[in-house]
Amino acid sequence: MPTDYVEPPMAPSPDVSSVVVRGLATSVLTWEPAPGAPATGLTVLLLHGFQDAAATFDGLAEPLAAVGHRVVAPDLRGFGDTAAVPASGYYHFPDYVADVRALVARLAAPRLAIVGHSMGGTIACMVAGLGIGAPERLVLLEGLGPPAQPAEGALDRFRAWLAGLDAVEARPRHRTLSSLDEAVERLRANHPGVPVEVLRTRAPLLTRPVEGGRIAWKFDPLHRTTAPLPFMVEAFASFLDGIACPTLVVGGGPMGYHPEDEAARVARIRDARTLDLPTAGHMMHWTAAAELGAAIVAFLAEAPG
Repeated sequence: MPTDYVEPPMAPSPDVSSVVVRGLATSVLTWEPAPGAPATGLTVLLLHGFQDAAATFDGLAEPLAAVGHRVVAPDLRGFGDTAAVPASGYYHFPDYVADVRALVARLAAPRLAIVGHSMGGTIACMVAGLGIGAPERLVLLEGLGPPAQPAEGALDRFRAWLAGLDAVEARPRHRTLSSLDEAVERLRANHPGVPVEVLRTRAPLLTRPVEGGRIAWKFDPLHRTTAPLPFMVEAFASFLDGIACPTLVVGGGPMGYHPEDEAARVARIRDARTLDLPTAGHMMHWTAAAELGAAIVAFLAEAPG
């Protein structure tokens, strides 16, 4: 990770709205084209990753809005300021896809591009593979799906899921933290390659104040339970096969996330190219926002074909 980190310019504060998406109050951040920039008519939909939130796309929103794109970033269900699922509900990839489909229909954007990071990239692959919104460009930030999981482990996974549900129900829905400093230390444990000065800017965006002067993470603890069903690469490949638009696949170098069959997954996308940011790591939208933003701006500006 670079030691000469320079914080990227911050985007203007986004418009924050709450819309009902499939019965859940959903927080949506919107950065309109920058004043003076000729509006391109392109809406860029940003889909965040696991235990992340729309607000941490701020470093990417600035260069995209600066060239005249409209940038929209929702908090996915149970993350950020979007409502958690009701009691007895859960989180599955089909739910996220259906949510994005409903949001895309609400946006009614004449031109759409999708950028997905990590889990958000997996969702973006499924959305694009289904042709939802007819995206004209797709950008995947280490978002080609989880590692392959063998089907023979399905019984143990399901047992672990049930045990996780019991554990969540047995304790308070949100375990709290004493301060932002504690949140930064937790983030350092999960993202050891990210400079601490970056984490200090992310921690306030990923937490909320609660009673007693403490803070809590902005995600439903149910997200930490083991998913009941294994990730089946064979099924996911059909979504990759269905992606019809030009696609940019961005990697964060050796400190990023790379499934063993990454090259095979990329090869399933009919019009894909790759870009490597060798020192960015998995959280590239935090650590290399300016470089990543410039690359995405250039990709979106290319003429069709």
